[in-house]
Formats: sequence, C-alpha cells, structure tokens
Amino acid sequence: MAALIVRWFNMASLLGVSLVLLIAFFYQFVMGELPCPLCLLQRVAFIMVGIGFLMNVRFGSTFMHYGLIVVSALAGTLSSGRQVLLHIVPGTDPYGSALFGLHFYTWSFISFMTILLAVGLIFMVENRVGDARSATAGGRLGLWAGALLLAIVFVNMASTFLECGLGACADNPTVYQLLGWLS
Repeated sequence: MAALIVRWFNMASLLGVSLVLLIAFFYQFVMGELPCPLCLLQRVAFIMVGIGFLMNVRFGSTFMHYGLIVVSALAGTLSSGRQVLLHIVPGTDPYGSALFGLHFYTWSFISFMTILLAVGLIFMVENRVGDARSATAGGRLGLWAGALLLAIVFVNMASTFLECGLGACADNPTVYQLLGWLS
C-alpha cells in the first residue's frame, strides 16, 4: 500500500511542478510579465525538482532522486526567500502580479517548503526507497508527464535565451533582448 502511495505522490508531484511552470509561462507569454533573474533561478529549481520526480516515476524511488529533489528545493527556497525579503521592506514595490493575494516568489517559497515537508513525510512512509521492487515504469501517464516536463525545459531555455542573450539578465526586464536586436 505504501508503494502505491509513493508512486502516486511522485506522479502528482511531477504534474504539480509542471503546472506551476505552465502558470509561470502563462503570465510570461499571455500577460507579458518577463521573469526577473531570481524568478529564473526559481524556475530552474522547479525544473530540477521536476526532474527528480520524473526519475522516481521512470526508474523507481531512490535516495539519489530524492536527494536531487531536496537539494533543488533548498536552492529554490533560498532564492525565493531572498526575493520575499527584498520586497517585504516597507516602501519597496513588489515584482510582478499577485495570485490569490500573494506574489509568485511567495508562492514559490511556500511550494518549495511544502515539497521539502512532503519528501520528509514520504521518507517516513516509504520503507523500500532504493529497492528495485519499488521501481515503476510510470506507464503511459508517466511518459506524457515526462514529455511535458521536457517540453517545458526547452521552452524555458529558449525564452531565457531570448530574454537575456549571452550576458547577464536585466534586473527588471521589460523586453526580450535578442528580439530587440531584430527591430
């Protein structure tokens, strides 16, 4: 029973991370809000967390996969926590839109902390982490979820390259640097 819970946890987490990144893309491409450098770091952390869950779905739960998730979630917690602290000072303007009253960097901080808590709880439930018997192929849903995450990775890489070019990203980006060269 615990193995089934862990399998569904990994699949749901992979899809949840993909949903978070798709929402970020919606705000970037539809609402026209370009991500700041700290936002891009948070996206990378979400992608790495997603890759850890994808490896669990495709190859079974191992400590190495969960280690990738934990280290990535810690990096995301640090970058989103720093951004929260930058904008918590009275008189400073927040960056970007709010969703349900909280800005995306605050949601990122909450999400990364939730991921860390959830992985800790999974360690208490799963007694066969790293055991070949806990491996699952993930089935067709696992293949689609993995393909979705990889598509998100490539779109993120392309949009970041268009936004930042080969140099440092602007602190408060308003245009795609490489597309500006075309005009």
